[in-house]
Amino acid sequence: MNGTSGCEQEMTLALLAGGRATRLYPLTATMPKSLVPVAGEAFLAHQLRWLGGQGVTDVVICCGHMAKPIREFAGDGRRFGVRVRYSEDGGRALGTGGAILHALPLLGERFLVMYGDSLLTASLRAMWRVFCAQECAGMMAVYRNENRWDASNVEISGGRVVRYEKGVRDAGLTHIDYGVSAFQAGVFARIAEERIFDLGVVLQGLIAGDGLACHEVRERFYEIGSFEGLRETEAMLRQMQSGVDGARARA
Repeated sequence: MNGTSGCEQEMTLALLAGGRATRLYPLTATMPKSLVPVAGEAFLAHQLRWLGGQGVTDVVICCGHMAKPIREFAGDGRRFGVRVRYSEDGGRALGTGGAILHALPLLGERFLVMYGDSLLTASLRAMWRVFCAQECAGMMAVYRNENRWDASNVEISGGRVVRYEKGVRDAGLTHIDYGVSAFQAGVFARIAEERIFDLGVVLQGLIAGDGLACHEVRERFYEIGSFEGLRETEAMLRQMQSGVDGARARA
């Protein structure tokens, strides 16, 4: 399946879930962030169901810290409508970039990458179609944020990401990394095996070579990387559940 070309290739996604989530302590002192309860069930359940609904067929969970309970909860993914496989760091934290490099044998020629604390609302299918059609080395989904939901960290121009900087307040940084990107495997295959590095290293390399395309979305993102984000995501999911329950009651 992963050897096919163009948009005929089924969507495979690497889900980065190996961090220690210290910003959510003490909640995450005894459980991985992926299993934090949100709107009545583990956050990972919401992610996997959403991914399946978006047409993602294969999810490779890149995990390390507290990997065992993640495996026990998600299993093979069948009950969420996707196939789940696992790539573990192997005793040492590899960083977000190193984790993807380690998972390459499971990911195929083209794949998506999503952060383990993100819950998105924009269409992945649309992004995937554009990514395949452009045949670019990498593509980042971006949202015009203007420092609303978090500090903006992206500048775009001419369909490309031209700057990606975290922790910098600058009027030129109008957009924010939406939480999902797409890559050709060759971008990572050139890096020395098992190197410990952040995904930002790959993104900056692509930007330097004018090779990081942008896919602008209009729908806001949700995340549980902080307690404020957790509260917002909980409220959004509860509202959605109330709408579904109300529709069922009227049926």
